[in-house]
Amino acid sequence: MAIFAISDLHLSLGGDKPMDVFGSKWEDYTEKMKTRWNSIITDNDIVVIPGDISWATYIDDAVYDFEYINSLKGRKLILKGNHDYWWTTQNKMRLFLERNDFDTIEILQNTAYLYNGTAICGTRGWTIPSAESKGEDRKIFEREKQRLILSLESAKALNPNEIIVAMHYPPIDKNNINSDFLNIMNEYKVSECIFGHLHAAAHAHAPVGTYDNIKLRLVSCDYLNFTPILINRLS
Repeated sequence: MAIFAISDLHLSLGGDKPMDVFGSKWEDYTEKMKTRWNSIITDNDIVVIPGDISWATYIDDAVYDFEYINSLKGRKLILKGNHDYWWTTQNKMRLFLERNDFDTIEILQNTAYLYNGTAICGTRGWTIPSAESKGEDRKIFEREKQRLILSLESAKALNPNEIIVAMHYPPIDKNNINSDFLNIMNEYKVSECIFGHLHAAAHAHAPVGTYDNIKLRLVSCDYLNFTPILINRLS
């Protein structure tokens, strides 16, 4: 068993929002990703998908995108991204998954999962506001901090040997200045944080490496050349 990650799939299999408008790298990327995914992932593995999963506006419009994800090998833990407008209540999403027999997909929101001593938890995150910010960005940021704490409390209750956090947004800003997200993760002794959101030229400014003893890793699918990356091998 192993834990892998890949984010920002930006699927539109039931709609008309092709990603190749963002460059030739995205041409036929779903087929490319499926081939590479199934060549390295087994059904015993976990794949964390931290956000921007489908362009659909409503969850029922995302059914073809979820069929695609469900058909891929492994168990998938999905997290909300800033473009996941279809995201709704946990009850509605679970009913959607059950109704369509999407039995390899689980929701990662204010919860944690334990695999061979490693806990995975997370929240969407948000753009890091300036110290002087008092507007809507600050309110969302503060709310996401509380959601991160809830997720970490869920992870802590599982008595793990290690905690991995998944976020959609990077936990620190482009200037690599510490944020409250990292401070919270340090309190819970998080070993690694995976995130997406960044594409194209933004890859060069991604905060990757070790910050305050926490390993930060960008897992946007175009950054990974549409191949899930190994995070932790458990057995």
